[in-house]
Amino acid sequence: GALAAALEAKKQGKVRYIGFTGHKHPDIHLKMIEKPYAWDTAQMPINIMDAHYRSFQKRVVPVCNEKGIGVLGMKSFAGGSPKGRLPDKAGLKAEDCRRYALSLPISSLVCGIMSRKDLRQDLGVARNFKPMPKDEMQKLLASTAKEGADGRHELFKSTQVFDGPYHRLQHGFEVEKTG
Repeated sequence: GALAAALEAKKQGKVRYIGFTGHKHPDIHLKMIEKPYAWDTAQMPINIMDAHYRSFQKRVVPVCNEKGIGVLGMKSFAGGSPKGRLPDKAGLKAEDCRRYALSLPISSLVCGIMSRKDLRQDLGVARNFKPMPKDEMQKLLASTAKEGADGRHELFKSTQVFDGPYHRLQHGFEVEKTG
């Protein structure tokens, strides 16, 4: 299938890197990593709330780092509205969200930019970047532990909330009939 074609393209020098992405559950990433392929990258949600609920940063990032797989972080604002759920719904500073994610052992952070204001903000974070010290990270994690524990800011991890009818049925959830 698609992976065989990608591997062939890499062999022919048409493609340099092959990776995978997902945001549902760390177990899916871990199963992908176990496959007999030399993955170059894995893209996953990396944000403050992730540490508290189905955590990619605790479960998948260390395995990727151990195996030399580049980690591409995404959803540092936890997705949702253009401003993201964390600054918008959890009252966290956008700069702290980006800085936290960039302070983890990742290769790169993919950021959604919806406006020039967003771009200027992210350029400011990048230009002035200093890794978040462990004590500051721990304080931030402690302040978000209760709110982050139930996944309310990471709806993309919840099959019941996020997926369409096919995948809801696949995971044993009822599907509302329309019409």
